[in-house]
Amino acid sequence: MIPLLKTTQVIISIALVLLILIQTKNAGLSSGLKNSFTAYRSLRGVEKAVFILTAVLGVFLVANSFLLIKLS
Repeated sequence: MIPLLKTTQVIISIALVLLILIQTKNAGLSSGLKNSFTAYRSLRGVEKAVFILTAVLGVFLVANSFLLIKLS
């Protein structure tokens, strides 16, 4: 059971890193300052789905970590 949880941990971690990198493609320092002065816009379509999937995978990562600690 523990090897399966460890493998799952690695897979979730890699997927989470990739999703975070997809979201921050234009988030450099200068674009961050430039975007801070623009109006707020809501997430739509694929952008919203990536955001929600990132949050869900983050919760799964934490839950899997606690489960690994509990079983070790």
